[in-house]
Amino acid sequence: MKVVVFYNGEFGRTLIGNLINFSGFCISCGDACTLCKSGKYSMAEDLVSIVEMQDPDTLDAFLDDVDPHLPKDIPEAEIAIVVNVHPDIIFGLLPILKEKGYKGILGGSENPKQLPLGLRTQLEAEAKKIGIEASFSKPFCALRPDPAKPSIAAFMEKAHFGEPLIEILTQKSREGKETILAANVIRSAPCGSTWYVAKRMTGLETDQEDLRERISEAHHAYPCTASMDQDPELKDTILHKAGYIIRESVEDAIKRSKRSEWKDSGTFSGSARPPISR
Repeated sequence: MKVVVFYNGEFGRTLIGNLINFSGFCISCGDACTLCKSGKYSMAEDLVSIVEMQDPDTLDAFLDDVDPHLPKDIPEAEIAIVVNVHPDIIFGLLPILKEKGYKGILGGSENPKQLPLGLRTQLEAEAKKIGIEASFSKPFCALRPDPAKPSIAAFMEKAHFGEPLIEILTQKSREGKETILAANVIRSAPCGSTWYVAKRMTGLETDQEDLRERISEAHHAYPCTASMDQDPELKDTILHKAGYIIRESVEDAIKRSKRSEWKDSGTFSGSARPPISR
């Protein structure tokens, strides 16, 4: 599945690093790193081009002629990701992507100025007219797979990319209490923060009073790069919205959690050893 990223800014670079999952991309755990993402996935062989675009803040709000701003020699691929690209340029890209055989385009808003609801709706409608799947969300980690858009859904599954989805394994720790034994990331926020949050959940009790605070601390510590400016569409900051999304993802995972039935017999002899969780 060939992918091209059109981007500008730090969030785009973070998204690309998460997509290809190179060693050393995530440094949030520092010396405590356990390589939790190592070998789990990589889109490095699928990422055929990374195109740095002009900062939309340096352009007029409306572009009468987008041709001078369109990249030359756009390669053939199946999926286009746009990050912090001027909306008029995205509209200009659509017919070129169709000609090049693209099946889907996706993007997200990480600050209030990027792709408000009206533009996201118009872009999806325009893409649909010419036979391209399109999905846009605010924030990017609100992006859900849609069965009506199978090409984008297939990309999201392969790249572990979109709205966070986590599986949790628990173990009885004391009377009436369950401890999170392991948290497995099925789908991560595009920035990759879900892997760090999941790791920080291990060892916590599922009903402890400060669980939400622990989730929020991990989400901020990664850190989340969404804007702290008030967004008129969300009536909140985009960073807060991203925080609610990961909190709900963890809480939903706890509701669906599976319990480990292993029990410590309390005695060991000869070569017997307790099982090691890997």
